[in-house]
Amino acid sequence: MNYRQGGKANAADRPIFSLIAAAHALEAKLESALNRAGLSTPKFSVLSQLVSEEASMSLSELASRLSCVRSNMTQLVDRLEAEGLARRVDDPADRRGVKAEITELGRDRQAAGAHEVAKLDAEFAANSAVEDRAAFERLLLALK
Repeated sequence: MNYRQGGKANAADRPIFSLIAAAHALEAKLESALNRAGLSTPKFSVLSQLVSEEASMSLSELASRLSCVRSNMTQLVDRLEAEGLARRVDDPADRRGVKAEITELGRDRQAAGAHEVAKLDAEFAANSAVEDRAAFERLLLALK
């Protein structure tokens, strides 16, 4: 992308756009790594949430924790269920409610995804100096 105004580059914008481009590149690498485990980033996120919670969760709670709308979570859980990675179970506290529960295959797939993410993280660490990683962390904190 070329972010120029009046034929001149806006120097103040370059770092921001470079950071956005780097985020997109990292997202593509993450997606590729998770694909090796048979997952997408959203599927991995849901499975990881269910693993960390160690209990079934309502779809509303999953949507809230993962910052997505309930209808998207319903569709995502549909896909996880179709692949045998999760299943819907009745909510004992609300007979109208439904919760998502991870299956053993889902646990295995999430672990494989976590392994791929760890490899990607290790690759990043191996290809960057300690002081560069520290500067990067400071930069990320400045963006909050």
